[in-house]
Order: sequence, then structure tokens, then C-alpha cells
Amino acid sequence: MLRIYPLTLALCRTCQPLCRRIARHDPDLGRQLRRALTSVPLNVAEGMYSRGRNRQARYHTALGSAREALACLEVAVAIGFLDGLDAALVDQFDHIIATLYRLATRG
Repeated sequence: MLRIYPLTLALCRTCQPLCRRIARHDPDLGRQLRRALTSVPLNVAEGMYSRGRNRQARYHTALGSAREALACLEVAVAIGFLDGLDAALVDQFDHIIATLYRLATRG
């Protein structure tokens, strides 16, 4: 198992209260955030058992979903649904995104 996988699950847990808060203001944005967040560990898990280009494609999809989830949170801040993002949460995203980038582009 990749060490990043449990970190992606932890990110989902950490973001759940934010998903609920955003969904109260904008159900569509809340759903988009939840889908993007859950896509990250699902694609990482699939990538761990894929080969070759399929593996890289799954990690690339996970990378895009992680960036999309962070963008959903940034949009929620920009339009006033959230007051701001905790620096530790942004660091968590940055670590996952950087790791997935390396996994998706190595070859």
C-alpha cells in the first residue's frame, strides 16, 4: 500500500464538516467537493493495483481531483461560505498533490 493512501482518507475525514457547511449554502458546490474528495482515495487505490499507463492515469485523475477539491474550498472562501482555510489543511492538500504529481509523472 502507498503511504499516501491513508493520508487521502484522513483528508476526506477532515473535510467532511466543511462539505456540510458549504452544502448548506450551495448544495451543488458541496456535492462537487464531496465527489472530488472521494475520488482521490478511490483513484489512488485503483492505481495501486494497475500497471503501466493505467497506473499513471489513475494517479493523474487522483491529482486532478485533489486540486479540484482544494479549488472548491478556495471558491467557498472567496464567496464567503467559509471564513478561511486552516494552514494545516492547505499543507495536507499540498503534500498529497505533490506526491500524486510525482506518481503521475514518473515513468
